[in-house]
Amino acid sequence: MGRVRAAVLVAVGVLVAGAALVVVGTLRNRSGSPAEAADPAPTGSSMLASAGAASAGAAPAGAVACAGGTVAMPPWDCVFSARLAAASALVAAKPGRLGIVVRDRVSGAVWRAGSPEHPVWTASTVKLAMAADLLERSRAGTITLDAVARNQIADMLDFSSNAAANQLWKRFRLADRLGHYRSAYGMGGLGFPTGDRYWGAMKCTTEDLLALMSYVLDRLPAEDRDVIVEAMRSVSPIQQWGVWSAGPALMPGVKGGWSIEKDPGGEHWVANSVGFAGSEARYAVAMMYQLPPGVTTKAGTIEAGVHAVSDVVATIFGAPVPAPVTIPEDP
Repeated sequence: MGRVRAAVLVAVGVLVAGAALVVVGTLRNRSGSPAEAADPAPTGSSMLASAGAASAGAAPAGAVACAGGTVAMPPWDCVFSARLAAASALVAAKPGRLGIVVRDRVSGAVWRAGSPEHPVWTASTVKLAMAADLLERSRAGTITLDAVARNQIADMLDFSSNAAANQLWKRFRLADRLGHYRSAYGMGGLGFPTGDRYWGAMKCTTEDLLALMSYVLDRLPAEDRDVIVEAMRSVSPIQQWGVWSAGPALMPGVKGGWSIEKDPGGEHWVANSVGFAGSEARYAVAMMYQLPPGVTTKAGTIEAGVHAVSDVVATIFGAPVPAPVTIPEDP
């Protein structure tokens, strides 16, 4: 929006569409003990088998052989692994550059597909970083958020208000906060590629968005985290797509970003979505989709982008496909 318009099956021996699974540790709750799973593990490909390992009988520890030659690695079971495989195939089939990262906050496992390392215009997803920053600084006493500012934060999260983002950006000098977003929120790839220091002129990677969502869920003070989580779970229809398509049973929350941008090759849409799904926001999810050039071609429209990212999420979490969506317009 803004400048910005609103809006696995792993066959043995084959690593599908560049997807990967990384187990990065066990999340612990505030008492220090391992957190317990509140949701069944997702189904989909864990993308772990290789021909050499499988033929030599050297499957990773804990790997499970599933029907049809699929290999699942805990915490992903055979069902979730099949969904991840299907999602990976969807990602691979889309034109342009689509990246997705899913992190299980209970087990620490991470699944990736597509091109999550590719820098994409953030569009309005960066408003999540802006909201977290303002709430944290207010709690620390370094700024004061009056009723006007708090309403603007609410509007920015609810219907992705550009007017609210513009006012907050100027009033609280958020252009000077880039270093904080990089270091504290883990958004190392975030930047102003054209030199225009405006929130709507930033790029980052899908990995950066996943790091931001993880920071909000894992490290933001509880009162501020709860404000953002509840806002993301109750967004207006304009943002009800992308991670929202995990389905109401998983209580998803979402921050969307959509805009027409210029890159080598011509103007193109971006359709980005960051959020969470599952009991106690178990799964952090980030997606960025740089559609192919040609904003009026069938493959390059915002409709194509919204449907693509929504169907990938729905496939991962076992929701209906094609996913019901709202196509965003300028707010």
